[in-house]
Amino acid sequence: MKKTALFLLGLAMACNTPQKTVTEAPKATPVVDPVPFAETITQEDLKALLYTYASDEFEGRETGKPGQKKAVEYIRSFYQSHNIPAAKENGDYFQEVPLEVSKAPQGKITINNTDFPLGEHVITFGAAQGYFTDIAYVGYGVEEGDYSDYTGLDVEGKLVLAVAGEPMDADGNYIISGTDEKSAWGNMSEGMGKKAELALEKGAKGILYFDPTNFPRYKGYFSYMRTNNSGRMELAADRSENILVILDEKSASALKSDITENHQPAMVQADVKLDVTSGNDTISSENVVALLRGSEKPNEYVVISSHLDHIGITADGQINNGADDDGSGTVGLLEIAQAFKEAVDAGARPKRSIVFLHVTGEEKGLLGSRYYTDIEPVVPLEETVANLNIDMIGRIDPDYQGSRNYLYLIGSDKLSTELHDLSEEVNRKYANIEFDYKYNDENDPNRFYYRSDHYNFAKNNIPIIFYFNGTHADYHRPSDTPDKINYDLLENRARLIFHTAWEIANRSTRLVVDKAAD
Repeated sequence: MKKTALFLLGLAMACNTPQKTVTEAPKATPVVDPVPFAETITQEDLKALLYTYASDEFEGRETGKPGQKKAVEYIRSFYQSHNIPAAKENGDYFQEVPLEVSKAPQGKITINNTDFPLGEHVITFGAAQGYFTDIAYVGYGVEEGDYSDYTGLDVEGKLVLAVAGEPMDADGNYIISGTDEKSAWGNMSEGMGKKAELALEKGAKGILYFDPTNFPRYKGYFSYMRTNNSGRMELAADRSENILVILDEKSASALKSDITENHQPAMVQADVKLDVTSGNDTISSENVVALLRGSEKPNEYVVISSHLDHIGITADGQINNGADDDGSGTVGLLEIAQAFKEAVDAGARPKRSIVFLHVTGEEKGLLGSRYYTDIEPVVPLEETVANLNIDMIGRIDPDYQGSRNYLYLIGSDKLSTELHDLSEEVNRKYANIEFDYKYNDENDPNRFYYRSDHYNFAKNNIPIIFYFNGTHADYHRPSDTPDKINYDLLENRARLIFHTAWEIANRSTRLVVDKAAD
């Protein structure tokens, strides 16, 4: 779908006279009209792309599955056919995103010559290996203010043994809160997390955690993982080498016989052998990243993103095509990239570089974008001036009260007042879309600000805008199909995002972050 844009820079005035000019006025930088390039984004092209991308051939594009592999190949071939280069210096459009699906680990823990197979009296959810003879018993394992269960104990390189709960005084009040109200240390999951974090900060190798009250709940979840083939997907880099083993009364008493009544910290001599291997499945997936280098500020970047994945096939074999979520964002981004390439070919290269980022694993927890921002940024985050994220821009929210020519904007004012003002000005000049900031509210119960890929940029103090049409009855259902897309709206919304990116890329100064995230 190659198109040639009309490019008008105007005629330069020339003086055809032999008379010598004493002074010459500086030449003004030509002002480029971006409209002809934006107009190469058409509903006809968007429709043709989406009817392919959201077809049954792509099998719902679930992360790591064959349909997702077809999706990344389709996106790559689009960039190759339009001569839009890869962002990576080696010319590879793919950024490998190593993933794992959590499964129940396998093995046993031996305490003082007694074997405890996983799942009965001991529970852990990750690999645990090692042999230990010095166990640091820290009672409740609490440290706050003037109180510490670690006083006089060296836990460096050792296993720590801690008990659930928190200390109380002789009057029955909790020492940390000073009242009959528990503190966070006494909370089931938060308390265990705080105690494990404290032990690791003090140099411990891991923690053995005695929680007789909640052990049956952990045991139930472990049994579920063991029998259920569909575990939670996560970044492989999230796998912790730290040890956390949960004990019931039988296994804990094998380690310290008086543990139920004695909470006085002390060193315990014991033989503890951990022989647990991970049962996680490894998954291969990819982000796709292309780039057009800027003319004047090539080392500053505007990132435009959408997620390439969807939720795959239902248990009864129906394909979730994901035309709106996020096929609309994907094909919109492809057309925006082509519009920028038209500008480059016409001699109107933007001042800053434009990154076209298609991320995987959004439906599994924003995994592809988090890998990009937290582990392997293809371009430096500190030189990324903005992220414009596109997630569902092809439909109409049935609950929306107003013009059909609307769009929800989220996050435009969270970090940069300049970005918000620029966005509004661009819209008035080019698109006249009715912006709705309903979901931008801090108290929005849907918390959409935290639920799409822009968030991983925002948490790094990179100004963002999230473009979103809202949900509808076909959201995450097989009925989210290309025939239900409003292609005229998709065209106008994609053109708006192109114009916004164009203005950000061609500003004389980068956007100011005046509301830094915590």
